[in-house]
Amino acid sequence: MTPQFICHPDFAQLVPLDMFHKENDPREIQKNPPELQNRHILFRKKLTVDKVQTAILRISADDRYRLYINGRFVTEGPSPSYPCHYYYNELNITNYLRVGENTFAIHTYYQGTVNRVWVSGDQRQMLWLSLDVGNETVMVSDESFLCRDHSGYTECGTIAKNTAFAQRYDSRAAEDRFYLPDFDDSGWEHASVFSNADYTLERQPTRQLVYESVEPIHIEKTQRGIRADFGRETAGYLYLTAHGRSGDTVILRYGEELNADGSVRYDMRSGCRYEEQWVLSGGDDTLGQFDYRGFRYAELIYPDTVTSGHISMIARHYPYSERAVYSTDSEELRKIIRLCADTVKYGTQEVFIDCPTREKGQYLGDVAIAARAQAILTANTDMIKKSILDFCHTSFICKGIMAVSTASKMQEIADYSLQLPALAVWVYSMDGDLDFLSKVQPYMTGLYRYMLKYETAEGLIDGVLDKWNLVDWPENLRDGYNFDLTRPIKKGVHNVLNAFWCGFLQAMDELYVILGMPPTGRTEKAKKAFIKTFYSERSGLFCDTPELTHSAVHSNILPLLFDIGTEDRELCDRLADFIKQKRLGSMGVYMAYFALAALVKQGYKKIATELATDVDCWLRMLSEGATTTFEAWGKEQKKNCSLFHPWATAPLIVFADGIRIY
Repeated sequence: MTPQFICHPDFAQLVPLDMFHKENDPREIQKNPPELQNRHILFRKKLTVDKVQTAILRISADDRYRLYINGRFVTEGPSPSYPCHYYYNELNITNYLRVGENTFAIHTYYQGTVNRVWVSGDQRQMLWLSLDVGNETVMVSDESFLCRDHSGYTECGTIAKNTAFAQRYDSRAAEDRFYLPDFDDSGWEHASVFSNADYTLERQPTRQLVYESVEPIHIEKTQRGIRADFGRETAGYLYLTAHGRSGDTVILRYGEELNADGSVRYDMRSGCRYEEQWVLSGGDDTLGQFDYRGFRYAELIYPDTVTSGHISMIARHYPYSERAVYSTDSEELRKIIRLCADTVKYGTQEVFIDCPTREKGQYLGDVAIAARAQAILTANTDMIKKSILDFCHTSFICKGIMAVSTASKMQEIADYSLQLPALAVWVYSMDGDLDFLSKVQPYMTGLYRYMLKYETAEGLIDGVLDKWNLVDWPENLRDGYNFDLTRPIKKGVHNVLNAFWCGFLQAMDELYVILGMPPTGRTEKAKKAFIKTFYSERSGLFCDTPELTHSAVHSNILPLLFDIGTEDRELCDRLADFIKQKRLGSMGVYMAYFALAALVKQGYKKIATELATDVDCWLRMLSEGATTTFEAWGKEQKKNCSLFHPWATAPLIVFADGIRIY
């Protein structure tokens, strides 16, 4: 029995669209028509089992599936991935089977727009599965599966940058309880084979998400309904029950904070409008939410004819168990560590998301921080290694590596690409997995060769025009960095990108030496050129550009981290003192990681602790009510500030006992 890629008949003959291109060279991409967007497609199949033995199910879907067996929810997946490396999940479902007839019901979703969440909008929609019971394959995906659109889901707006559709769920839909064994599917049609399927399947190397019920710490009746506070922000779904007349509509609003009048701020500062609808059937209903959100508060608005029942939140996250040790006498630092740890717990999904609200995307710069923090906290490198592979797999788009992986939205940032080898070497320092390092080495070498085309005769890099040169984010926290960073970037060498280039070469050398390969032979030349180009004898600091007219704090952090001239201890002292004077508030939370890492690496842990516990940094987040770290130091510091941003979790890395920092 050979499993086939099956789909809704509407997709059976569609030709997959090529979504992939250089960011600054966008090709004309055909948009999906409305009828191919926001499709909730259901599949059902019954299977008779004579005896229950070990049962292994391999399953995947595009864009996503939720699996039910005999009316019980099992799991969802897969992690977003590219067709050429498409993930499937391998599940032990023995405990879900019973002797006799078993019902498999799968809720799949195809979004159909271009965003950072997953690879969608490409006209690829499918379900694929294979079930082994004992030593026999007893079921595979084929045209015997029944198929139907779920008519209960319609859109009522879009969220942020095509990240998601706001959903209107109608409990009167015939498919409301499609997952139950006794559901009548006699009117359903048979699935079709996706004739143009072009997937190369790979087993997802990480575990399935786990779920926990979060009860409100406070429920308040309002004039028009109820308002619930779940005590902290998490990522997940609302669980609601209610009873009303057929057609009664409940307005669902949720958000990260409250307005001045106590109502939920559902027009969130991050740019998401979290307002959805639920239409009742006239019986006892349970809300069917498919996609997750990041929120703390929920508000329900409904007519007097509606009686609300249970309200809770189903939080979802990657399996999590804390193992790291933090030895500190600072109560303030302990509070910061706790804030960061909770952020990593709920912010690690199937990928390291930048935030669970606005983009929900996996950015390499965010991964460089959040993934290290998660690996340290859990003493497990599975997720960070999958993430590195996800970015390695972007090399089919650009050998220079994309800034966002496993998505159909193209974005490139040179600063991020240059950090990938160091991340791989760091993982090796954690788990000693030489096979993994060997696996990613060809991609790192491809990146190295790609960047060499920008190398100057002096050994620096100039004019990386095809990628953003970020320095820091948001733009107003670059400490006056004196180089024009408008996109596309102008020609000319500048400090931060070349400091990352030195760190990149250093990491490549270390990777090659570990694998028994000859080093690049370029690192010392680049470092000497960096000092010659950017060091000011007059100020004793590194400047932003060769003109030596301005020294942003950013220009002096990375030399300290990457050992550029640090054999001179007086220089180290000056750089550390300069960072101390400038404070972390002169930079974004992204660059703060490198600042703290540089200080701790060079023996200035006391200064690092002092800066991390400034009232204007993580303690400011806490004073503004944070239960997860912000995208910036304060809510008003960035126009569309996310209040759930795991890239702000640097303290978990730099203050952990006995851990390599970068």
